[in-house]
Amino acid sequence: MRLPAWLAQHLAALRALLVLTAVLGLAYPLLLVGVGKIPGLSDKATGSMTPVGSTLIGQSFTDADGDPVPRYFQSRPSAAGDGYDPTATAASNLGPESVVDTLSDDPETASQSLLTQVCARSLAVGELEGVDGRRPYCTVDGVGAVLAVFHRDGFTGPITRVVSVNQTGAPFLATYDGVAVEPAKNGEDYRALGGVITPIRGDAPADPVVPADAVTASGSGLDPHISPAYAELQVPRIARERGIDEGRVRELIAEHTTGRALGFLGEPVVDVLELNLALDGR
Repeated sequence: MRLPAWLAQHLAALRALLVLTAVLGLAYPLLLVGVGKIPGLSDKATGSMTPVGSTLIGQSFTDADGDPVPRYFQSRPSAAGDGYDPTATAASNLGPESVVDTLSDDPETASQSLLTQVCARSLAVGELEGVDGRRPYCTVDGVGAVLAVFHRDGFTGPITRVVSVNQTGAPFLATYDGVAVEPAKNGEDYRALGGVITPIRGDAPADPVVPADAVTASGSGLDPHISPAYAELQVPRIARERGIDEGRVRELIAEHTTGRALGFLGEPVVDVLELNLALDGR
């Protein structure tokens, strides 16, 4: 006896549901669990956890005041929440044209440009490591060296006014093309007022001593790695603080450096958490 068409269709749908549930809801998940138990993959499948956190997520090695702990390698900056927050993973969304700070008496509305963030971080890393932290387009006090230049005829003609847009104190330049440089005032938008935003390179070396990953956050804000160059910069401080030979510190860096994927993708990286755990002998 032939079943009614509507009943046959429902039975076919039920069979498909049962088959797909068995394959995709049971067999496939169990297969992936089994793959995750394969030696070499099991650690990553369980989150690469250590007694002090996951080696897949960056961490801050700072004290209660937020200052770097000198005996530990420092991670790269993070823009995820208050730093390395997996629930707030994100980039800053600031790009190369972010060179003018938002100056305000209200801390809620004031914000630093990407350039000033980079300048301040580079200066801080330079002080911590005892090296030259200067970078092009940065002032000596760690903000973006940027002027708003006003011309008589808009974009052309004699210069009538110059403002150091990221400084409310003494400007980093006294004069520009013979015109006295003014400090900025909170709340003023000098670009909207007609100023031509003009970064000033300064006399910093073309190749800064402080590597780029020491002053810029990763796209996710969770990156646990630093470059071998940034790790090398920290070697003298680590050796001095721990009273060990610099050669031994470099050996540990080499042991915790991962090369390019497949030999050609990406760059070599150093896992900061694993390196610091090795220094502590864990």
